[in-house]
Amino acid sequence: MLLVTSPRVAPGALTFEAWQALREGVVFTRDQEHPQRAALAAAGIATEALDPQHPPVAVARILRAAAEQQGCAVWLAGPAGDDDIGRALADMAMTGDSIEIEVVHGSWDLPGARLLDVVTTMDRLRSPGGCPWDAQQTHDSLAPYLLEEAYEAFQAIEDDDSPALREELGDVLLQVAFHARLAEEHDEHERWTIDDVAAGLVDKLVRRHPHVFGDVEVDGADEVVTNWDAIKAAEKGRASAVEGVPMAAAALTLAQTLQRKAAKLGVPADLLAPELAATEGAGAAIAALAAAYDDAPTLDSAGALLWSVVAALRSHDIDGEAALRARARIFRDRLATVERDAHAEQLDVRELDHAGWRERWDDAGDAG
Repeated sequence: MLLVTSPRVAPGALTFEAWQALREGVVFTRDQEHPQRAALAAAGIATEALDPQHPPVAVARILRAAAEQQGCAVWLAGPAGDDDIGRALADMAMTGDSIEIEVVHGSWDLPGARLLDVVTTMDRLRSPGGCPWDAQQTHDSLAPYLLEEAYEAFQAIEDDDSPALREELGDVLLQVAFHARLAEEHDEHERWTIDDVAAGLVDKLVRRHPHVFGDVEVDGADEVVTNWDAIKAAEKGRASAVEGVPMAAAALTLAQTLQRKAAKLGVPADLLAPELAATEGAGAAIAALAAAYDDAPTLDSAGALLWSVVAALRSHDIDGEAALRARARIFRDRLATVERDAHAEQLDVRELDHAGWRERWDDAGDAG
């Protein structure tokens, strides 16, 4: 019997079929530190650890001999599954040896079990003898990477690239695991672990979804958001709705977030964006504002214009950040097309005159 267990499940937490197999025959493994050995010993089941250097064919012969003597031999596979041992036994059976092979699954990974591997790998990288670069990192040194990885995941969503999104979310997860591992090394009064992160998240989700985990009834998604905001406000005990808004966010996103929160409080539109109140329609307001800044703009006047544009777009349920990003992507793709086509013709775009740029720019737009 080939007994396969998950290294991500507590040792000894095995199926009834697995325990039956273990009690039926002599048990072998080549993993001297197999996590199940102590649990089996506590249950009165002895295991014989073979030399890890034994070739698979030699191991297969030992198992066959034990099965002939005891009626059954059990191979306790290591965390990697020991596929080479299984193949050696299968080859032996195919050559005419009288041998019956049965694979028994003693435990299976639960959904999310591979997250344990993330924690284990991160601990190995950060521990003595691990990676010198990882050992030098701090929360401050990692902060730019957290932002960068989040943006790359965001771009994968914009690109509708599912494989890229999977990879980029892994990089975001790495940052979460890395920061949590660093926090384990803090002084006792500041120390926390990734389990604390996960526990806090679960508690928050349960508290803020009383319509799922409690007896609250809601009528649609809008009411869910209203309840979420009320529960969050009670939890945080903040004096203002704008407390906690990250000022490090992209400027357009920041403006939109502040305006959205103000609108939820009932701030009148003429106070939220006074410039829009002077005209009818968002488009007319933006045009009037732009015309008013024909002279050299100042930091204040430019900020007022951009703030009003965000407010005007919000009135039409348009996300300013998403809109500008979409326009930037169009420009990026068009410029890249001009450069690529020129390169194919062995031309340097920096030597093009206005007419040359215009022709190629129009052609790139048609191609797009």
